[in-house]
Amino acid sequence: MRLRQVSSPNFGERRGGAKPDMVVIHYTAMESADAACARLCDPQYEVSAHYLIDEFGEVSQLVAEEMRAWHAGAGSWGAVSDVNSRSIGIELANSGFAPFSEGQMQSLENVLTGVMARWSIPPERIIGHSDMSPERKNDPGRRFDWRRFARLGLSVWPDEEECNSPSESAFVSALQGFGYPDVEFGPLCTAFRMRFRPWVTGALTAEDVGAALNLARRFPVDRAPQTT
Repeated sequence: MRLRQVSSPNFGERRGGAKPDMVVIHYTAMESADAACARLCDPQYEVSAHYLIDEFGEVSQLVAEEMRAWHAGAGSWGAVSDVNSRSIGIELANSGFAPFSEGQMQSLENVLTGVMARWSIPPERIIGHSDMSPERKNDPGRRFDWRRFARLGLSVWPDEEECNSPSESAFVSALQGFGYPDVEFGPLCTAFRMRFRPWVTGALTAEDVGAALNLARRFPVDRAPQTT
């Protein structure tokens, strides 16, 4: 994998001596990777990411992994409210509606494998922007193949777990136990389904709840008072 070095000025120190223990995956929602790179390197916009992967799989590193890139914005995962200080941000050049190319996905596999090894990041802490901010964000969207990455140990996927009732309260509680923030049911359900059940529409089902319960049981998030 060829790595192109492009320096963005949009970064700072990780706060409180934090080190990255999660990865947030985004799509750029721009017309091209070049346009996205220009935006991520423009100081007037105050946004950046550690990596940008273009439509063909070329990887650009914009910010050193040790530094705090400005990619996540408002949101949380478990007890972590300053996600930028605790994460590596990876942008995928994609409109939000197009399929992701095989070259792009292979490059993402390579980047994730390296990042997870260097920082000892477990697969359950590879999340999407929509996971940490369900009320604001949709990326990486329904087209992103999370199950593929789970099969490779680069993310997680729920096992089937029997549930007899589509209980909204049980669903919300389980997803918060997995890491999702405390937000309204509607955006929470949309974010969950975009990632884990993109083929499902309509009212909450017992299968939705069973999947949420399985994630919470197998991958309980750390909700200790640490809020960095």
